Amino acid sequence: MASEYHEIYESWQKNPEGFWAGAAKEIDWIKPAEKVFDADAGTYGRWFSGATCNTCYNAVDRHVERGRAGQPAIIYDSPITGAKRTISYSELKEEVEALSAAMRDRGVEKGDRVIIYMPMIPEAAVAMLACARLGAIHSVVFGGFAARELATRINDCAPKMIISASCGVEPNRVVHYKPLLDEAIEIADAKPSSTIIFQREQEICTLIDGRDFDYAEVVGKHKAEGTEVPCVEVAATDPLYILYTSGTTGQPKGVVRDNGGHMVALKWSMKNIYNIEPGEVYWAASDVGWVVGHSYIVYGPLLHGCTTIIFEGKPVGTPDAGTFWRVIEEHSVVTLFTAPTAFRAIKKEDPEGKLIGDYDLSQFRALFLAGERADPDTIQWAENKLGVPVYDHWWQTETGWTIAGNPVGLGALPIKYGSPTVAMPGYDIQVLDDAGHPIKAGQLGNVVVKLPLPPGCLPTLWNADTRFREAYLNEFPGFYKTADAGIIDEDGYLFIMARTDDIINVAGHRLSTGGMEEVIASHPDVAECAVIGVADKLKGQMPVGFIILNAGVTKSEEEIEKEIVKLVREKIGPVAAFKTAIQVQRLPKTRSGKILRATMQKIADGLEWKMPATIDDPAILEEITEAMKERGMV
Repeated sequence: MASEYHEIYESWQKNPEGFWAGAAKEIDWIKPAEKVFDADAGTYGRWFSGATCNTCYNAVDRHVERGRAGQPAIIYDSPITGAKRTISYSELKEEVEALSAAMRDRGVEKGDRVIIYMPMIPEAAVAMLACARLGAIHSVVFGGFAARELATRINDCAPKMIISASCGVEPNRVVHYKPLLDEAIEIADAKPSSTIIFQREQEICTLIDGRDFDYAEVVGKHKAEGTEVPCVEVAATDPLYILYTSGTTGQPKGVVRDNGGHMVALKWSMKNIYNIEPGEVYWAASDVGWVVGHSYIVYGPLLHGCTTIIFEGKPVGTPDAGTFWRVIEEHSVVTLFTAPTAFRAIKKEDPEGKLIGDYDLSQFRALFLAGERADPDTIQWAENKLGVPVYDHWWQTETGWTIAGNPVGLGALPIKYGSPTVAMPGYDIQVLDDAGHPIKAGQLGNVVVKLPLPPGCLPTLWNADTRFREAYLNEFPGFYKTADAGIIDEDGYLFIMARTDDIINVAGHRLSTGGMEEVIASHPDVAECAVIGVADKLKGQMPVGFIILNAGVTKSEEEIEKEIVKLVREKIGPVAAFKTAIQVQRLPKTRSGKILRATMQKIADGLEWKMPATIDDPAILEEITEAMKERGMV
C-alpha cells in the first residue's frame, strides 16, 4: 500500500495541537485537558495540561471492562528456569490490585517513589502497574545492579518502598539480589520504610523482621479477601516513573516520564509505527530495567490491548541460537523488537540460519531493531533468513518512543540500509554544525530536535531542572540535543553515524566510527565489531578496530586484518588511516547490548577509567586490555 506518512507528518506540522488532540482520543481521561500544550509550563512546555487520568486503568481495567478479560495480557517464558505462565487481563487486574493493597497497607500513596529491583518475571510488570494504580512513581533499577549504584538511585529519589526478588537467574549462575539490596539500603542516606520481596524457588532469602515482607504472603492475603483498590486520579503532567540513565559526571540522570503524554504517544505508536492490532502478540526482547522494557514490554502493548511477552533468557545459549524462533512459533508472535546485538549474536552462532527452518514462523511479519546502530549486513542477513521486512528505528531513554523510524502502520516507506528512515510526527529533526547553524543535506553534524518535544518525551530530570537544561537544551538554544551525530540526505532520511563523542578527528578530518564499523561488518567473516579513536601524536587520533569472527573461520589473523584494512581504504578512503583490526572473543557491553566504546578508548589512551555500572561482564575489559597490550597499544 502507498504510505500515508508524508500526509500525516504534514498534518502534524500544520497543526501540532490538533494532531495530538486527535491521538489523545484513544485514551480514557477522567477529566479532559484544558490545554493540549501549555507553552508556559515546565522547562519547555507541558502536554495535556489540566487533564487527569490513570495509566493502570488504561493498561488493564478498561480491557477487562470491554471484552478482553479472558485474553492473555502477559505470557511469561523463561528458558533459563523452564517456567512458563499465561496471565489474562482479569488475572493481571487481580494481581495488580492485590499488590496495590499490600503497598497501601505500608503507607504508599500518590506521589511516593517506589524502587523496583527485579528480574525478568511477571511480578516486575505487576509492580510497575501497581505503582501507576496508586499514583506512586516507580523507578525500575536493573536487577543485579551493584549495591553502590542502587544506593545512588535510592538517595536521588528517596523511595518509600522497594519491591525486589530473592534472586535473578542467569544461564550459569544465580544472582543474589537480597545481599545487594541490604547493602544498598545500609549505605544509602535515604532509607525506605519497607520492602516487599518475591521469593523465587531458585533461592529463598532471609527477610528482616519489621522491614521485609514476603510478596506471596501479603499479595495472597488481599487476593483471598478480594480487596478492591480504585485507580487513583493523577494529573496528566504528574510523573509516572523515573528511569535513571548514565550521566557524564558519573551521577545518573533521573529521566522523568509523565502519565498523559506517555500514554498518548505509546498508544499512537503501536498501530502507526509497529502496525499492531489489539489482541495480537507483540514481543520486545529487552529487559524491564531499560526504556524499551518500560515502553514496549509493559505500557505500549497493554495500553493497546495486546498480549506482551516477558522473556527471561538470552538470544543464544538458552539453549541455542534458535530460542527466539521457538518463542515466536509457540506464542504466535507477529512482531519482534530487539537490539541488533541480539541478531549479531545469533548470526555468529548460526551463520547459515539453519535453526530458523526448525520452526513455523508463518504468522511472523516484521522485525524492528533499535539500541545500537543496525549495520546493513545484520539487517540483510535477518531479511534473507527470516523472509520478513527488517526495520531499524532510532530513539532514546529520554524520548521513550521513536524519534525516527519507518511507520509501517501508515504504509512502509522504502528501506535505506543504515538509516532508521524518517522523523516521526512530533519530531522536527535537524542537523547543525558545532556553532548551531544548519548544514547541507549529506553533511555530518549534530542531530537535534526542535522544541517542543512531543508527548511521551521527558519534561525534565528528577529534581534537576537546571541539569536538564545544561545537558539537553543550552548548547543549541531552541533545540533538544540528542548527542548523536548524523546526516539527513536529500530524501529526508536520517543516518545516525555515532554518538557525538564517537566522532574522531584524524589529521583534521571528522570521521564517524559508525561508518567504519558499517564497512568492517560487511566483511563476510566478521560477526561483530567496534571502532574507537586512539590518541596519536601525529594525526590527533587513529581508528582501531576490534573484531569478532563468525564461527568456523579458518583464515589467519594477519590475513583477516589485511582484508579489513583494504576494505576500509576502498569504501572510506586512505583519509580514514585505518591500519589496525584486533581479533577478540568478546566485546564489552552494557546489559542492554550497547558496546562500551568510551571505556575502551580510555584504556587505549592510558586515561583513568571506572568500571561502568551497566557492564554485562567485567572480565571482558581485562581481555580487551590484554589484546591491546599484545599489539603494543598500552
